[in-house]
Amino acid sequence: MTQYPRPLGRLVGELSKLPGIGMKTAQRLAFHILSLTDEEAESLSSAITEAKHAMKYCSVCGNLTDRDPCAICSDQGRRHDVICVVESPQDVMAMERIKEYNGQYHVLNGVISPMDGIGPEDINLRQLIVRLQQNSEIQEVILATNPNIEGEATAMYIARLLKPSGIKVTRIAHGLPVGGDLEYADEVTLLKAVEGRTVL
Repeated sequence: MTQYPRPLGRLVGELSKLPGIGMKTAQRLAFHILSLTDEEAESLSSAITEAKHAMKYCSVCGNLTDRDPCAICSDQGRRHDVICVVESPQDVMAMERIKEYNGQYHVLNGVISPMDGIGPEDINLRQLIVRLQQNSEIQEVILATNPNIEGEATAMYIARLLKPSGIKVTRIAHGLPVGGDLEYADEVTLLKAVEGRTVL
């Protein structure tokens, strides 16, 4: 295999560390970056550095933001009686795209995963409990963690933790995607779809 010149090899190596980027894609991105003008390359570098230094976690919800509290927590037009608990800031963006949910969020920035040595104290769970204790107007907590083993375990843990509080705890529905075929669905997805069936 042909060796890259050292600077190019380092760039390919760093790009390949990004999630979802294999060596071929990293190589393609590296060659594209090298084809940029000096101004374009500086702009890209500056955007990465600025985002890294300017972004922080909201002290209220744990979402990524450039101001504290974040725009969602500061928005007086949003409902303050419901909190949607998600795993990551990307999940907030996904929920916001549907333009139907108008409540608050709480970002765990992780999930409980005993196999990886991640317990409840390692995610942003304590701050959720503090929020609920300090805000008596919260009527519902929606658990919107991913439908995998870790997401389900985290949702169950939070549900059990909140049960004594009397706050309504709900879980987003899981099942078949729109346009999906029954024959290609796995057993867990079908089970969730049957459990979450609705009356027409």
